[in-house]
This record gives sequence, C-alpha cells and structure tokens, in this order.
Amino acid sequence: MFLSHFSLKPLSLASLSPFSFSSSSLRFRSSSNPLFRFYPFHSLKSRACPPPPSSSSIACYVSTSGGVPMDSPSPDLAESVDSVARDLKNQSLNSDDDNHEEGPTLLKNKKKKKSLEDLYWDHSFVTQLPADPRTDSIPREVLHACYTKVLPSAEVENPQLVAWSESVAELLELDPQEFERPDFPLLFSGASLLVGSLPYAQCYGGHQFGMWAGQLGDGRAMTLGEIINSKSERWELQLKGAGKTPYSRFADGLAVLRSSIREFLCSEAMHSLGIPTTRGLCLVTTGKNVTRDMFYDGNPKEEPGAIVCRVAQSFLRFGSYQIHASRGKEDIAIVRALADYAIRHHFPHIENMNRSESLSFSTGDEDHSVVDLTSNKYAAWTVEIAERTASLIASWQGVGFTHGVLNTDNMSILGLTIDYGPFGFLDAFDPSYTPNTTDLPGRRYCFANQPDIGLWNIAQFASTLSSAELINEKEANYAMERYGTKFMDEYQATMTKKLGLPKYNKQLISKLLSNMAVDKVDYTNFFRLLSNIKADLNIPEEELLVPLKAVLLDIGKERKEAWISWVKTYIEELAASGISDEERKVSMNAINPRYVLRNYLCQSAIDAAEQGDFGEVQRVLKLMERPYDEQPGMEKYARLPPAWAYRPGVCMLSCSS
Repeated sequence: MFLSHFSLKPLSLASLSPFSFSSSSLRFRSSSNPLFRFYPFHSLKSRACPPPPSSSSIACYVSTSGGVPMDSPSPDLAESVDSVARDLKNQSLNSDDDNHEEGPTLLKNKKKKKSLEDLYWDHSFVTQLPADPRTDSIPREVLHACYTKVLPSAEVENPQLVAWSESVAELLELDPQEFERPDFPLLFSGASLLVGSLPYAQCYGGHQFGMWAGQLGDGRAMTLGEIINSKSERWELQLKGAGKTPYSRFADGLAVLRSSIREFLCSEAMHSLGIPTTRGLCLVTTGKNVTRDMFYDGNPKEEPGAIVCRVAQSFLRFGSYQIHASRGKEDIAIVRALADYAIRHHFPHIENMNRSESLSFSTGDEDHSVVDLTSNKYAAWTVEIAERTASLIASWQGVGFTHGVLNTDNMSILGLTIDYGPFGFLDAFDPSYTPNTTDLPGRRYCFANQPDIGLWNIAQFASTLSSAELINEKEANYAMERYGTKFMDEYQATMTKKLGLPKYNKQLISKLLSNMAVDKVDYTNFFRLLSNIKADLNIPEEELLVPLKAVLLDIGKERKEAWISWVKTYIEELAASGISDEERKVSMNAINPRYVLRNYLCQSAIDAAEQGDFGEVQRVLKLMERPYDEQPGMEKYARLPPAWAYRPGVCMLSCSS
C-alpha cells in the first residue's frame, strides 16, 4: 500500500558507475517502493550533536546505518549547520559589500532606474571558462568547452510584447518605460542585439529518464550575458526560442507561444509562492509560425512562435558538470574549473571559509571517520547543493507542484526550479500524478517520486565530482545523507504549518493524505478551507464537515464517517495547542495558497493569446503575484478544472514545445 512507511538505506557512491548504467544499478525504487515519501515515512535520522569542544569547533555525529525512523526533524544538527552557514554567508556578504570587485564604483551608488543601454554587463562565464573555437550553429559534438558563442537566428516579423514582469524589471533596475519602446520586441526576440550583450549557448549533458544521454546543451536558449545591479547581484539574461545552436541536434531551436506562456507564467507564479525559481522578464511573439507535433503522433501543426527572456543568477545545471566528467582525462579539468567558477561567483561564503571555523561531521561508519567541510571547499559546496535541492523539492511537495521532467540537465546547482515543460499542480490529490505523457509508462517523475528522484540526481552529481577527484566517497555519501535530513526537516515543517499544528503529528498527517487520495480531494482548495475549522470540542458531529463541504464531494456514508473521525482528532490537536482560531487562520493562509497556476488557467490564457488577445496572460500574471490573498472578484480562478480541462494537451503534455 502506498501509505506504508519505509526505512531508507542511503545510496552509496560505491554503487555508482557514472555514465554507463541503468537506473536499477543505483537501487532506484519505483513508485511502489520509494526511498522518500510525500507523506510521513521512515528514513535516516541524525543523532543529536554533542556540545562542541570549543566555541570554534562544531562536531556532529551523523548515522548512516539506515533503518532509524525519521519521525521528527533533527533540530540540533540542522540548526548547528544552518547557523554556521548563515554566519559565514553573512560575513562574506558584508565583505563583498566592502570590497566588491565585480562592478564599477557606480554600482554602490543609490539605485536608479536604467534604460537598456545603461545596464551594466559582465561576461564572467565567457571570459573565465573555456570556449568552443567555432562559432557556427551546425549541430555537432562540442569538446573541451563550456559554451559556444552564437547569435539569435529566429525569423521575426512584426514581433509583439505579450507581457512583462514588474518585479523582474525591479531586480535589474530597469525603467518600466523601456517596455514601451518600439524596438523592445525586436531586442527581446533577438532580431536586434542588446548593446553590451555577448550571446552564447551552454554545453551540458544529462541523465534523461535514468539513462545517460550524452551531450544535450542549450538547444534553443542563448544567454546574453550577466547584468550586475547596484546591489552587486549578478543576473543572467537568456532568450529561449531564439534559434539553432550546436546543441540543437535535429530540432529547430525555436519555441511556440503555448509553451512560452506556460514557462513565463509559472516561473513568476512559483516566485510569488516563495519557491526558488528562474524568472521571466518578458514574453514576445515572433510573428512567425513554428511546426510542432505536440503529441508525437505524426500530426504536426503550425503554432505561433514566441521567445521568453529568462532570468537567473546562473543557469548552471548538474549536467553542466556531468558532460565534462563523462569525456575522461582530456576534459576532466573543466569540472574543477567550472566548480571553482560557481563557488567564486555564487557560493562566496564557501570560498571564504577557513579552518578556524571547523565544520566536521562523523560519517557514522565503523572506522568513525570524519568529514571536514572546511578542509575541502568542494565537499562543502556539494553538501549545500544537496540541501538546496532537498529544500526545493520539499517546497514543491508542500504546494502540490509536479515538475514532470526531473532529468539531471534540468537540475539547477542553485536549487532553483528550472525548465518548465509539462509541469502541473495537483488538482484531485493523486500521489501517482504525472503531467508528462512521456512519463506515463513508469511514472518515474510522478508527484510521489520527486523526493526520490532528487536524491538520485544528487547521487549522479556527487559521482561526477568524485570522478574529477574533487570529493571522496565519504564526502559524497555525506552530501546524500544531508539531502535526506534536510528534506525531512523541511517537509515536516511545511506540513505542520499547513495544518496549523504546534508540532509535527505523523499519524494525523498520514491519515489525512490517505483520505485525500481515496476521495480525490482537491489539494489546494482543501488546505485553504482547512483554516476555517474551529478548535471547538463541542461542535455537533453533523456540523464537523461543514467548513470542508466544498471539497468533500460525492462521498458516501462510510467515507463521511472516516472524515468525521479525522476532523475530531484534528480539532483535539488544535484545542490542545492554545492558539486562537483567528491567529491560526492567518498563519495557515500564509502557507496554503488561494490560487495556483492550474493547467487549465494556462490553457485559457494560451487560447486567447493565440487569437491575438494577450489580456488573459496579463490578468493571470497579476493574479499570481499574490497567491495567498483572497483577491475579491477573482474567485473563478480558484475553481476546480472544467470538463474540457481533461482533454489531451491541457491536463497532461509532452515535452514537445
């Protein structure tokens, strides 16, 4: 049964043979027997940290023996690591403020709105990492290089601005009036180059559906360069759908309006939900049609072309490192160079660590060996990437988000949600839900499997760094263990807050999710309505389900009794907490969104936009800026999907775009 609990035997680096294995060789378990669960489970648990021997040393002992229940978070270890990491990061950030070398003195001046010509460009990626000596876009294998310089080549005819994000413009300190420029659509369709930009396509590889796929790369995305704002923040701008690159393989390098609207809206919706993500600055149509076979069924059709400008501090992925390690001795040094680059620009607190601030941890092995994160910056870096990934996926599980294509080339080293393809938010709660038609046979990337896949992908990344001799086996295994600990800490904390409980209650949450799965209860609307339940032990039994009647639809007598039993137990927990109903409702509504970007909302915006009406895209964008607010008059956007939403291409999609 899917609600049984498991003991996790952690993945070991010794079991990995990079780039030449099937998923089964890593003890990856199918959805019927996962390592992690979206509901409470058993797994690794850290033992409490003993008092440090001195103020400058923190020694924690972490068990990897497996089979120990993870019924509650491990606050001692998590708080110790997080506290030291915060201190180090704050020190490095303060240092950066005083001695920043990435931009001119004007960056320290008072922030002001800029024109496109005033943006300060930096090109650290192309100046500090090896380049492809060729600059043509002929599909080919690119060796000994991290990128290829390219130029946008998408055909454009009267491009139009569909929508833009005010908050992303704010990050770049871009004057809103710039979006009204007549040449703005030309610049962001690639028809004209932005002054100061230096476009390139990144080389990377990846595991796709558990199998090594070799070179992949930016097949239709071109990074224009890095913008540095007055806060010394580095933001990469990237045009997706701008034309062919050497990594396009047999594709055309283009994107359609349908997929571009989905990516633009969801990146901004996820940000507003508080989930780390790449961002969308703007979306433009190209004015030309693109041929796509949406369902891979031999029936291609013409669709409007479009280009979205994506923004992130970095678009580096796990696969950015894997590709070079896979090529052996000639390219293995690039893995180190790329790691050094990432640490220098995106993890400066790790670069600034020193041996006086000991961060050492017992591996729990028989030899009682110790992993010292301050003696190897690459080990500390790997651990942070593992924890960021775990935190990200825990946040997905909290809002019911399913990515759909968690290949290693779609995993950000910054812990960002990246590459929005056939994603989907849960409607009726179904742990096996996958929005990707390509994933249907095995449901590898279904909602319930996402925590497992995150661990599997971290294992591939750690194996890559190990093959480059940046970390050893114990350090790799420790990073994977920290993933497990961090995920459970974050997931349990999230679920506790979603229910408004004072502490984690495994049995109560497990039973709730079981009930929701049996009755196909809408995930988003249920948790939003749950805050209306009062902590009153005297409510008559026949009135207990009144606050939930809008989501408990068509349930029979037996199921009604099951829900009444759960609500009674829940009210007992609430009454014992001593928290007022009003206070609890406010806190619950701050974590349970009123609105999420359901697939049918995307499709409604797409249908209108394909007819030349961009108003619905803009309305949905505005709505998703405040997903936790009631927003009177917008209630229809919280409704359950209409019947038409279950047609192919709406509730489920392929990777084609």
